[in-house]
Amino acid sequence: MKQLTILLGTHNRDKVREIREIMSSMPSVRILSADNVPNVPDVVEDGDTIEANAIKKATEIANATGYLTLSDDTGLFVDALDGAPGVMAARFAGEDCTYRDNRLKMLDVMRGRENRSARFQTVVALAAPEELVGTATGSVEGRITTEERGENGFGYDAVFEAVETGKTFGEMSEADKHDISHRGRAFRNIIPLIDKLIHQ
Repeated sequence: MKQLTILLGTHNRDKVREIREIMSSMPSVRILSADNVPNVPDVVEDGDTIEANAIKKATEIANATGYLTLSDDTGLFVDALDGAPGVMAARFAGEDCTYRDNRLKMLDVMRGRENRSARFQTVVALAAPEELVGTATGSVEGRITTEERGENGFGYDAVFEAVETGKTFGEMSEADKHDISHRGRAFRNIIPLIDKLIHQ
């Protein structure tokens, strides 16, 4: 069985840590982050969909570095906001906003709304130089809370309550979150494609 080296196309250390934990069941895969590799380009995420952004990041980084690359993009789709912030979830409160800025804006715009249903969706793209290997999707249904709950996680975790547990991601352990999270599901769904490459 051959060893595969995969580059995660992100500098986000929270995301890198989470993905490494999710994929820790694959001992034949060596995972690098964008911080470990020189000349990783900063890809402009200007796609209209999270799938377009994930594919663009994976293919551009694979072509620039020569590494097999995994990239993902996540959207938060809130029904009462007609699907917003959607693909703009990371920049909901502005270009240079913090995680907390986004959470506080979400709580503010949702104040007084009865319909609080929402879903997280992640698309993962796997690309080799000059070739898109494939994509996988994961999603989780939930609701926007009326206040921050929990100290764990990052992003919107403290204001997103998963239907399956009744807890926010911020209230869950990392292991429990990975079991049901959109990102956990998307990365587990890409594993069969990685296994194919290992056994080629």
